Amino acid sequence: MSDGESTLSQAADAVEEASNHKALDVLARAGFAVMALLHVIVGAIAVAIALGHPGDAEPTGAIAQLADNPWGPVVMWACVASCIGLALWQASEATLRARNLPRKERLAKLVSSGFLAIAYGSVGLTFANFAVGLPTDSGDRTRDFSARLMDSPFGVWALVGLGLAVIGIGIYFVLKGLRRGFKEELFHFDGTRRGRLIDGLGVTGHVAKGIALDLTGLLFVIAAAKHSPDESTGLDGSLKALRDHPLGPYLLVAIGAGFIAYGIFALIRARFGRM
Repeated sequence: MSDGESTLSQAADAVEEASNHKALDVLARAGFAVMALLHVIVGAIAVAIALGHPGDAEPTGAIAQLADNPWGPVVMWACVASCIGLALWQASEATLRARNLPRKERLAKLVSSGFLAIAYGSVGLTFANFAVGLPTDSGDRTRDFSARLMDSPFGVWALVGLGLAVIGIGIYFVLKGLRRGFKEELFHFDGTRRGRLIDGLGVTGHVAKGIALDLTGLLFVIAAAKHSPDESTGLDGSLKALRDHPLGPYLLVAIGAGFIAYGIFALIRARFGRM
């Protein structure tokens, strides 16, 4: 190993050691708890929509619920710090902590944890917008993004690709739930009543979230096929699209309950997850 490579390796080791600091660990666990709470609120809103009540079953709708109290700004900034901390932790998982893994596993970790780092960072920025009094709407942003994409060369095919990617992520969540792949993320409680409860929450939550993502991705594909960005409305639009189906309310209740189950599982992940 050359002196330059040795210096880079030592620098990476130093940064990795810093990323293992307990403060980042605490922030990451707090970030998992924030994401858990968002899933519970989105699930509750989905159930309310099924019962005929208004609401936005999407992250911004859930964040608006959290912001609507006297302590709103304080809560928002605390959530910003937690989500950014979680994003940084995922970024370190994707890069620094995966350095010594075999190439195939390293690439898989780069894609999965890198995607999560971007997703959690985006949620943190959304919290920041609410904290400074500039709330946004996920559905409107999705429609605007789809419209801009369609106006670009090959935009329709790019939107189809995006929709298929979201559907792929949804299938991943379904399979992860059915195969109980989430158990790798937790300290095991096999053979106990608590373990059976966590197992049921994990399966139900991952499958429900996967189905919701598949519906969202399907709307991207439909919007591209019809060249109608208004039909690309994100999670809220995909769930509300079920409402007019004969079995729609029942499906909405089931998906909402699944989101709540996923949120409870994520809260357990925040407390007992491997870091």
